[in-house]
Amino acid sequence: MSDRGTPGKPSNTEEEYFVREDAEKKRKLALLSKKDKEASELKRLKELHFMKCPKCGLDLHEVKYQGIDVDVCFACSGVFLDRGELEQITKKERHGVVSAILNWLKPEGGPG
Repeated sequence: MSDRGTPGKPSNTEEEYFVREDAEKKRKLALLSKKDKEASELKRLKELHFMKCPKCGLDLHEVKYQGIDVDVCFACSGVFLDRGELEQITKKERHGVVSAILNWLKPEGGPG
């Protein structure tokens, strides 16, 4: 009797079991390696771009504006806000220019 089983169906030999187990271990290791590489690449990109101006690439500097740290590029005069900072500024400035711009940018039917 042959260990190969019937054509079209996998055999149940001990050798095939260990081959499948080994392949599964290698697959899991490859997935872990991929995740580590992706995390490493994200870290590298953050280090490369963190506190760099998206317009000109030079360093950003934190400046206090109404008690909020705003990122400013002194080279191109760009001003950049982190998530939530624009809302904090507009709470302090009810009827100012920034508030008017925010109202203009709100999507119809959206929150706010």
